[in-house]
Amino acid sequence: MGMNVGSSDGDDDGAMNAAINTTPLVDVMLVLLIIFLITVPVVTQSVNLTLPKEINIPTQTKPENVLLAVSKDGDVYWGIKKYPDVDTLVADLKKEAVKDPQPEVHIRGDEAVRYESIGKLMVAVQRAGIAKVGFITEPPARQ
Repeated sequence: MGMNVGSSDGDDDGAMNAAINTTPLVDVMLVLLIIFLITVPVVTQSVNLTLPKEINIPTQTKPENVLLAVSKDGDVYWGIKKYPDVDTLVADLKKEAVKDPQPEVHIRGDEAVRYESIGKLMVAVQRAGIAKVGFITEPPARQ
């Protein structure tokens, strides 16, 4: 006389299935994976370069190196000799440029000097035919 609710006598027409259908979840995950695999190579494209290795070598002062200094007023010195104009400097640098091996030019510029003075000095060195030019700086103070 009793009613059997949800009985397991083989009548499954009204029974609820408690399992989660994972097929849509797998489909969405596969679509996301494909999108990810396509977009990652586009984002990570770069030009192949051989980057220089960081080497901190102290300046080797050789007697044949040319040491030019620019004061904060824009005056150019070779050693302690002050040059009145660029043409005189170019003439002296041309004498150094024909030596074999060609000497390097090291430029020391005051931190208050205008960029224009350093630019003019670089043009003078280029006009003289010097191939190697370097800038001498002072490392920052250690804290």
